[in-house]
Amino acid sequence: MNTNLSESEFSSHRIGCRFLSQEDLLMAGCLDFKLAIEAAENTLTAYKNGDIFFPEKIVQTFNDNTQERINCQPVTFIKEKFCGVKWVSVFPLNPILHGLQNLSAVILLSEIEHGFPIAFMEGSLCSNIRVGAMGALAAKHLARADSKSIGFIGSGEQAKMHLIAMKAVLPSLEECRIGAKSNDEEIQFIKEMSLVLPGLRFVAADTDLQKATAGADIIVTASSAQAPLLKAEWMKKGCFYSHIGGWEDEYAVAAQCDKIVCDDWNTVKHRTQTLARMYKDGELTDKDIHGNLVDLVTGEKPGRESDDERIYFNAVGLAYVDMGIAHAMFERAMEAQAGMDLTIQETMIFEHPQLKDWVRL
Repeated sequence: MNTNLSESEFSSHRIGCRFLSQEDLLMAGCLDFKLAIEAAENTLTAYKNGDIFFPEKIVQTFNDNTQERINCQPVTFIKEKFCGVKWVSVFPLNPILHGLQNLSAVILLSEIEHGFPIAFMEGSLCSNIRVGAMGALAAKHLARADSKSIGFIGSGEQAKMHLIAMKAVLPSLEECRIGAKSNDEEIQFIKEMSLVLPGLRFVAADTDLQKATAGADIIVTASSAQAPLLKAEWMKKGCFYSHIGGWEDEYAVAAQCDKIVCDDWNTVKHRTQTLARMYKDGELTDKDIHGNLVDLVTGEKPGRESDDERIYFNAVGLAYVDMGIAHAMFERAMEAQAGMDLTIQETMIFEHPQLKDWVRL
């Protein structure tokens, strides 16, 4: 390129950014729940200490009936000196109408010394990892260490991520039972997950949700249904329950639990989860909540205290945790030299010697 600027002057105004596709992140070893859980722990603690700036998310809803929406969720890590935003779309009818996934996301990371972007990343992988990591982090503190069986209601990506994450913190797991809307979905779950975790024994429940969950050491509900699918009588003493979706269990499930822990109770109680419904109906109070997950991470409150405790964990999702995990994934990917460098600009606008040829009047 011909220019009146010297090469060093020209390049000094270049702004670059690393592009990381989902495949780049996977091949770089970012599907690593030890990495994600450590990042989640550090992020929860940083937020509690006031080291994270977390503005309200912006929600753009295009259809109130179907809740088709795009959310913008910014976060700043003050001490680490980076800022990020997750741009996530949720279109619930995509699988039914178009045969497409219902969620997609991208993440943009910037450094805050100069304010320049440093990474543009596929974000749905990080979002799904965060869901699994938070459930597994809760299990680390709240599940029995000798847990052998896990039962699922729901067979989608979040259920699959939860299983990998749980196995990472509970290597004692031997059996996975899966209950879904159809036997085909259960078979697909087993087909995919038996390749990832070949040491586990898988059992299809033939859509019998009691068969999938009754007597399991760990229960996970990851369903899009808004109905009390999980029954209290199926949850044995000593069971740890990770609730992912909205209204997935009858009130009696939480009512019988010895401890209820949330990722953030103040956020949970304003949503549509079972606990939020109970709170609005006057069947659950602030005093009934044992604490938030960060209280267990910092040791301010105890986790499991006996083998017989039934314990309920509910996470609604905290975007600042996504961003902490995303940054850890970015660093892992950079170490692996994954992705592709993108040029945002070569130089400043009015330093282009050809600018006179590009102007349209």
